[in-house]
Amino acid sequence: MYYLILSIVCSVAVSILLKISKKQGISIKQAVAVNYPVAAISAFVLFKPNFSGNFNVLLSEWQILLLLGILLPSVFIIMGECVNRAGIAKSDAAQRLSLFLPILAAFLIFGETLSVGKILAVILAIVSLSALVYKPKSKTSSKGAIWTLFGVWLGYGIIDILFKQLSKNAAMTVTNLCAVFVLSAVVIFFYLIIRKTKWTLASIIGGVLLGCLNFGNIYFYFRAHQAYNNNPTLIFAAMNLGVISLGTIMGTAVFKEKINAVNIIGILLAITAIICLFYTM
Repeated sequence: MYYLILSIVCSVAVSILLKISKKQGISIKQAVAVNYPVAAISAFVLFKPNFSGNFNVLLSEWQILLLLGILLPSVFIIMGECVNRAGIAKSDAAQRLSLFLPILAAFLIFGETLSVGKILAVILAIVSLSALVYKPKSKTSSKGAIWTLFGVWLGYGIIDILFKQLSKNAAMTVTNLCAVFVLSAVVIFFYLIIRKTKWTLASIIGGVLLGCLNFGNIYFYFRAHQAYNNNPTLIFAAMNLGVISLGTIMGTAVFKEKINAVNIIGILLAITAIICLFYTM
């Protein structure tokens, strides 16, 4: 169980690092860029992917891999903006609600049949997202916060759909992950070079830490699934519920983020939606 706890802590710690980045003089774009080589090297060392034996398969999936290489750093940067504009609690909830997009895609695009439980879970997720972005008219609304929350939800949802397409070949999962990390690093470094970015030491150090936390989240989640290989849905549910709960606690208790009653209902609905999905998996 401690693998799962460590994965949850790493996931929320990523949001915390993004939250404090500006105060520490860390450029989110630079930190995200450094994060991918760190994550890629960690994946190579610990997962030992077989690139030579799977090279032809990688070539056959180059479109998805390239799209992920573009989307991952882009959405990561949006997540950084979202945490600063909307807060950790809402951002983590929006990210976890993105898991319902692949379910909608399976129904709308791939023609799969949805059970009553999954339909209820999807409805709850949509209502939850609407509640998360709600702000009373009497208060100054932030369109930036709303759009970043939507961007996090949509972006991570599309990424999840693409990863699910790659995961059809189970033996390629680790190799694909490493390939995506490498491509993400190439894409964002190319972007920063074109922009003639002036690198700062704080951003590089922040990026190394971000990469360790980002990979730690993936690695410990992977190990948790190995430890409980007979009950993967339990790990799935516990991970998502844990991140939303801890993110809410850290956001409100530590960073004093303001959450109105409707937002609280949204978070509770997100938890309920995940529980409903858990019992239909």
